[in-house]
Amino acid sequence: MKRNLITLPIIMLLLVVTSCSSVRVAADYDKNASFNDYKTFAFYKPGIDKAEISDLDKRRILRAIEAELMSKGLTKSEDPDMLVSIFTKSQQRVDVYNNAWGWGGWGWGGFGPGWGWGGFGPGWGWGWNQPSVSTTTEGTLYIDLIDSKKKELIWQGMGTGYISKNMEKKEERIREFVTKVMEKYPPETK
Repeated sequence: MKRNLITLPIIMLLLVVTSCSSVRVAADYDKNASFNDYKTFAFYKPGIDKAEISDLDKRRILRAIEAELMSKGLTKSEDPDMLVSIFTKSQQRVDVYNNAWGWGGWGWGGFGPGWGWGGFGPGWGWGWNQPSVSTTTEGTLYIDLIDSKKKELIWQGMGTGYISKNMEKKEERIREFVTKVMEKYPPETK
């Protein structure tokens, strides 16, 4: 029983850490588009300029997209088949945790021996439950691929996850976002 009391917080911490590192992705596309016909690309500056992120982050994203598209056999061109645009959204997430680590251990208090202060504990002792608050930024990156002749959206990929404020990890995190999203391109058409 005592071992479970020690193991449980470690497992919960691992779940929180691993869930924060994942990027959730989705993609949608025009079922009538022939993706094998798209061999060249260029960035769509008017669309990219509207993205509400720093110019440094824009360049990081565009470099990552360029590397992914080139790894798929496309080339950058002045007369492209496809235009690439991006936009972003972000939101603050506030989490309030009730730290139930008091003098009495953990569990549900209630009525019984020592039922007074704290509300948590196996019915003995008492402790203060100090809530802690953490904020994280969850961001969404949209990558739009547009037919340059028709000026129609043919593919859109979306990645959502937590954004690192650590500058050293930011470039790595952006590459992770782009890589995960671009795994969905080209779509598997039947």
